[in-house]
Amino acid sequence: MVAPTGDLLVPAVASSPGGLRDLLPPELAAVEDPREVAPADARELTKVLLRRLATLEEGTREYSYVRSTLVEMNLSLVRFAIRRFDSHREPKEDLLQVGALGLIKAIDRFDPEVGVEFTTFALPTVLGEIRRHFRDTTWAVHVPRRLQELRITLARAQERLAQGLDRAPTVAELAEHLGIGAEEVVEGLTAANGHTAGSLDGGGGEDGDGPGPLAGHLGEDDRELDLVEDLVALKPLVTALPERERLILSMRFCEDMTQSQIGARLGLSQMHVSRLLSRTLRHLRQGMEAA
Repeated sequence: MVAPTGDLLVPAVASSPGGLRDLLPPELAAVEDPREVAPADARELTKVLLRRLATLEEGTREYSYVRSTLVEMNLSLVRFAIRRFDSHREPKEDLLQVGALGLIKAIDRFDPEVGVEFTTFALPTVLGEIRRHFRDTTWAVHVPRRLQELRITLARAQERLAQGLDRAPTVAELAEHLGIGAEEVVEGLTAANGHTAGSLDGGGGEDGDGPGPLAGHLGEDDRELDLVEDLVALKPLVTALPERERLILSMRFCEDMTQSQIGARLGLSQMHVSRLLSRTLRHLRQGMEAA
């Protein structure tokens, strides 16, 4: 087995069971640290160990040691693979761990009898594991796999067309180049925005001179807009009221007078003012609903 540590991956068995040096060519028998083996020597040693691994029983201490040594010796292949993803913000340590899992899968599946170079077989497996990591774990929101793959296709097409056109390609040019509809291109470009998410609290510079948090620049529904619409619809209804009812409404809602104060000014009882006010409001409500 391979045990993760601060050095990422180390052989799970500290010493060579059964004498690992007995398995090696004489010129490689003095190898102490698999990670320090030169690339040319690593290729030859990898061939020897892969043939030996195929003869061992899985789960034995010797099998675990040989397998772990193969992983350590070929981590340079994983480092080479993750260089293709330098534009991503994912920590390199995480990608190294993910790529190492792909390397382990390649070691377990490799057949020395086929006659294929191990690096030729392992590199696509490592790259596939890293791409699967980006596809399944690094999206800020859930995006269908079809759109994730379309995003990659569009990115390659944009780069290819930009080199020929000396400018960014249009949606129509991308659609024609890929043989798909413009709506599908727009959908794929929109899906690309779901890969990362920005914080509404971010946006300001560290020195305080930036534009400030993004949330402070976003619009929101104006609650007063509904009131404006209601006032526009109410105005002709109020205009059509008798003068006394308009005066009562003005004193009650504009001057904030009580019903008793209104009655005293108009020479009416408080009860009479209450009935007039209720009837007027009911009439206006019905007019608003009908409108």
